[in-house]
Amino acid sequence: MMKILVRIVMFIAIGSIFFSIMGRVQPTYENNYTILYSDFIQDIRSNSVAEVSIDGETVKGKRRNGERFITYNPDDAHMIDDLIEYGVKIKVATPEKQSILMQMLMSWGPMLLLIGVWVYFYRKQQGGAGGGGGQMGMGKSRAKLLEEDQVKVGFSDVAGVEEAKEDVMEIVDFLRDPSKYEFVGGKIPHGVLLVGPPGTGKTLLARAIAGEAAVPFFSISGSDFVEMFVGVGASRVRDMFEQAKKRAPCIIFIDEIDAVGRQRGGSGPGGGGNDEREQTLNQLLVEMDGFSGNEGIIVIAATNRSDVLDKALLRPGRFDREVHVGLPDIKGREQILKVHIKKVPQAEDVNIKDLARGTPGFSGAELANLVNEGALLAARNNKRIVTMNDLDSARDKLLMGAEKRSMVMRKEDLLMTAYHEAGHAIVGQHVPEHDPVYKVSIMPRGGALGITMFLPERDQYSASKDKLESQISGLFGGRIAEALIYGKNKVTTGASNDIERATQLARNMVTKWGLSEKLGPMDYGDSEGYMGSQAKPMSEQMAIIIDDEIREVIDRNYQRAEDILKDNVEIMHNMAQALMDWETIDKFQIEKLLNGEKIDPPVDEPEEDESDKDLSDAEPVVEASADEAPLDKPAGAHGNQEM
Repeated sequence: MMKILVRIVMFIAIGSIFFSIMGRVQPTYENNYTILYSDFIQDIRSNSVAEVSIDGETVKGKRRNGERFITYNPDDAHMIDDLIEYGVKIKVATPEKQSILMQMLMSWGPMLLLIGVWVYFYRKQQGGAGGGGGQMGMGKSRAKLLEEDQVKVGFSDVAGVEEAKEDVMEIVDFLRDPSKYEFVGGKIPHGVLLVGPPGTGKTLLARAIAGEAAVPFFSISGSDFVEMFVGVGASRVRDMFEQAKKRAPCIIFIDEIDAVGRQRGGSGPGGGGNDEREQTLNQLLVEMDGFSGNEGIIVIAATNRSDVLDKALLRPGRFDREVHVGLPDIKGREQILKVHIKKVPQAEDVNIKDLARGTPGFSGAELANLVNEGALLAARNNKRIVTMNDLDSARDKLLMGAEKRSMVMRKEDLLMTAYHEAGHAIVGQHVPEHDPVYKVSIMPRGGALGITMFLPERDQYSASKDKLESQISGLFGGRIAEALIYGKNKVTTGASNDIERATQLARNMVTKWGLSEKLGPMDYGDSEGYMGSQAKPMSEQMAIIIDDEIREVIDRNYQRAEDILKDNVEIMHNMAQALMDWETIDKFQIEKLLNGEKIDPPVDEPEEDESDKDLSDAEPVVEASADEAPLDKPAGAHGNQEM
């Protein structure tokens, strides 16, 4: 509102200046002019005018018969000539001469008025005229104050970060009853640094602390301190702490503190020699732990770049405690989803546990976005409640991109994609320690022509050798299925990304994770030919041994996947047929297919033509070789397994 008012006043002032300088209102012929100017000239030439008095735009005159008149002076040069020629007496009024000061005021007054109006409203916007120091109030703190009754967030609104909540609960207890800690000589931390990836709820946790403790909450971003004028940031820090002292006990929350708290003097990663930023940081260090105590003020800061912060900022007495707010595990994701799902009407088929299992690596903000996307999708389809299918579709969209329903594919290409994805699913289901299949689709998404999604039972923090080799076998399932059905000369580029990922897994097993029996538990470096952390060049003989080991891992798992698909050709036909009918099949349909059953097509399916006949009659071509060279240029990939 204040910004709008400032713009209106500035517009009016500028308009006034423009019209006062450029615009001159043309005079009107006033009623007190007794004769027309043309009659006045005629009277002069008829020698009936005795004398005139010229005063600016007015001419007053007297005829020879004593009659007086008034007319307008159009600044006509010939009028004076006529008056002199016919012997008319002329009087001219001397104009009043303005002083130099008045002339300056007339010239510069509008501009000075405009500047005064701008300064006044700018100071009002910065927190009131006459306050704050700095230039035009820029030294005033920009921290937003929320009184204790305005903070409506509590720990019940924060889910998925139980360990972080436990670390900060004693701060709440101290703010409620400081005497309990002071009695035993305990001091509450001056500052708490919340560290974690973006979207994990660091700001929400800080607000929850203020809400639970029922104390005022000052919120500001690290970038709000830094200005182009040196000293402004330090002034804002002083003003912020002065305001906080008046409302102690209270909490000051500084978001993205790395914007102002980076290492000084250009040392370390992200350092820089900015005088304004360094002075602001120095003032913050003094305010947090200087000669003047700030009892009752707790500073909470958040960042995802704690590695670039100045060491003086992290020492005890300033930020005494570092709280890690990490990505939630499966239990935390379930709790977060329950918090957000309460805000939308949901169907009975919504399974929060399955949704949490299918979102590993999601932050709290991403989970909230998932629920919102599901609600938007339901509303777009004119639904009154959000179903599990809506939430699944929203997750798939966030992970792999939107469905490309406008993409036109031939039935032959769709069928090959169906066999490709069926190969992934069948191999993944039969190898040990592989995640169970959750969904298979031949609907193009993002850069992928199809997807096979495997849903882990729980979050995984490490993987065994069996599990890694099972993943390699599953990745080759799509390529092998194409070779079995169409022959090795008909395989497509769709497996390019699968081959790349399988090769990288095998290389890591041999060179980084010590899972090669021949080479043992040693670090053999990267793909550039350098060994270990010391970056020693790798010998040509060692590179050959490593390549042979990688080839052995690839060949072994390729052959295992091929054997599995040869033994389950009928299931592969049925699954490809089901994908052609349904486009996407879920875990329940997949379970039936893997048990040897067939899936009926949708009831509204149009009558099939000759190209849609039962695929179980097709004879597989069993001539695929594990030595088949991969083709370049992937067709695009997204998801866990892809075409």
